[in-house]
Amino acid sequence: MLYLQSSMKKPTISPKAIILSTVFLDVVGIGLIIPVLPSYVESFGVSHLAVTALFAVFALCAFLSSPILGVISDRKGRRPVLLVSLASSAVGWLIFAFSHSVVGLFIGRIIDGSAAGNLPTAQNYLVDISKDEKERGQNLGLIGAVFGVAFIIGPLVGGLLSSFYKPLPFIVVGFLAVINTILAYFFLPETHHERNPEKMSWNPFAPLAKAMKSKTLTPLYIAWLLFGIAASANQSVFALYLQAKFSWGVLAAGTMMAVVGIVISINQAVLIKKFWLKRFSPAMLNLWLLVPFAIGYVVMALPYKWVFVLGLIVTAFGQSVYRVTMTSQTVGKASKMEQGETMGVLASLMSLSMVIGPLLGGLVYGYALPAPFYLSAIILAVAFVLLYRANIKTPPMDIPGVQAI
Repeated sequence: MLYLQSSMKKPTISPKAIILSTVFLDVVGIGLIIPVLPSYVESFGVSHLAVTALFAVFALCAFLSSPILGVISDRKGRRPVLLVSLASSAVGWLIFAFSHSVVGLFIGRIIDGSAAGNLPTAQNYLVDISKDEKERGQNLGLIGAVFGVAFIIGPLVGGLLSSFYKPLPFIVVGFLAVINTILAYFFLPETHHERNPEKMSWNPFAPLAKAMKSKTLTPLYIAWLLFGIAASANQSVFALYLQAKFSWGVLAAGTMMAVVGIVISINQAVLIKKFWLKRFSPAMLNLWLLVPFAIGYVVMALPYKWVFVLGLIVTAFGQSVYRVTMTSQTVGKASKMEQGETMGVLASLMSLSMVIGPLLGGLVYGYALPAPFYLSAIILAVAFVLLYRANIKTPPMDIPGVQAI
């Protein structure tokens, strides 16, 4: 009888596995967009400015929704936020994939961005289920590893699928999001039980205004915003630049982004723990990594194929470490009841940067092809000066996680 009862138990799926699949899906979507979306949108007969606007409109909606979703996750729980975010991704991608007009493309990106809380809520979920600081570091490290693998697979799969049928990558991601939503609904329990009792504000700017009151953290937040603008200014025209400058198509662009994913994976799996944080303090990394990061963009602007690849690798190293140190130390200073809000602020600032960056990049790209790369280098130089003048000291960290691009 006991054997029969045990054999009839319902199958279960680890909540951690669902969370990691959520992160994987989110990053695969990002990886798909960068090499595939520009050429797909241009097939509708629009200019490169429409391409950058599609990047920007998603980021604008995410900028407005991320702080609210972060607050909701602190007050109502992680599960409802994740379910809504996953469902909106599924609907947004499928509308985007089956649209026959540019208006439909914008509607799809607006729906997806209006509840774009997958990654920060997933990070908070893994923090909730961690028993101690060591396990928290390990769980967040898993996100970093999944991030790197997904960023390798996304661009390659996107480039390959689009060669058969241009909307196919977006259809695949949409249906994967549907499956992920169903799995989360049936198998994902709530983990956040220490609810923030404060009255909730629906003003998306309230958490940002609260965050900017800290004189110590404000320079870090501004540097984070500038970093995001620099990183996104050339992403929206990346595939267009490769085609125009080097005659490299979508598959080549996907391969280049996969190289970025490999660099991220190496950093997350090995170098963050065993090299970067052993030899340098987070404060040093947050400041001095901006220098090679900026130089990398200058190198990418040079009209030589393999020099461009070298610059891409340098900027990938800079980005992957910088995202880790800035994100982990900021969230680590927040109280447990405000971790979701803090992650939401970081996500919101990054989303704001992805509104400004693509629009600036698309604007200067129209004047000169390499201009977005020079612009990114200048913006990073400004961030360096800001942090150098602020002279911010930060305490040691545990093994960090990663924030998405």
